[in-house]
Amino acid sequence: MNDHKTIATHSGSFHADDVFGVSVIMGVFPVHTLLRTRNNEKIEAADFAVDVGGLWDIETGRFDHHQRSFKGARPARLVDGVETAGVGYASAGLVWSEYGGAYIKALASSRGFELDTQAIAEIAHSIDTSLVQYLDIVDTGQGDVAPGIFGLSALIAQLNTHWMEEKGLDAGTKAQLQENRFREAMAITRKLLDSAIIKKVAQLCAMDIVRQAPKLLNGKVLHLQEGGMPWTRVVVDEMPEVLFVIYPDSDGDQYQIKTVPVEPGSFVARMDLPKGWAGLRDQELSAVTGVPGSVFCHMNLFIGGAKSLEGAIRLAELALQ
Repeated sequence: MNDHKTIATHSGSFHADDVFGVSVIMGVFPVHTLLRTRNNEKIEAADFAVDVGGLWDIETGRFDHHQRSFKGARPARLVDGVETAGVGYASAGLVWSEYGGAYIKALASSRGFELDTQAIAEIAHSIDTSLVQYLDIVDTGQGDVAPGIFGLSALIAQLNTHWMEEKGLDAGTKAQLQENRFREAMAITRKLLDSAIIKKVAQLCAMDIVRQAPKLLNGKVLHLQEGGMPWTRVVVDEMPEVLFVIYPDSDGDQYQIKTVPVEPGSFVARMDLPKGWAGLRDQELSAVTGVPGSVFCHMNLFIGGAKSLEGAIRLAELALQ
């Protein structure tokens, strides 16, 4: 991975798929030269060609999808019981399918995490389904996944130069400005990608901690000793008896009691906090609950808090009654 590599992509305006593809290869091969060109001889001589060159060939580092013969796509999948064609690849997806795992492994290792093969594959798949496929969808015209300029593809496109900036520039100066913008786009893309990967790593690391956390009140309340830990997926999938989760808040000055959704992302809980607590704070909530140090209960009854662990447990006990 430390051998010097030349990574070629097209010059001129860029899109999220070539920005992403080049970024991933650069992350896997840290010793490299970036070459933005339309010169076929230079492209053919490069170790990698992304979004240019008219060839998809992993063995020779070719990741283009514009050739007429190209039919690359993700495997078909079931959607509501109906087999649906997989999302077609653009260069982002082609590169990620080959080097996503290596990128994740290198990033995790640089942050002190050593992941096994299964964890790397799970993260790579998660990033593809939550991010990369949408870059491919936009680039290939399969759909517009976000309105206005709020999708990553649209935001990256905003970094391209425009005619007013280019006015009066000679060819060399214009090319350098475009490359500077391309590098800015890569820096942003890698920051977002790295954050998404490390967040997923943190989720995987948290799973065993959540599984081993103590259960209180006949198993209906899970007590996490660390705040900010992702617990929803494990509790929803593996702990059908748990109705509330208690954990310290990020500031460490109170304990929160949180309802468990019926499924991840749902606003419907297995059990709400009592209706009579809705919107109450401090002394008002303490007066209603009889729990000194009660802090708040959200209007929508999905979260509340107390100044002590004992107070949060008592609130949970009352809610269960």
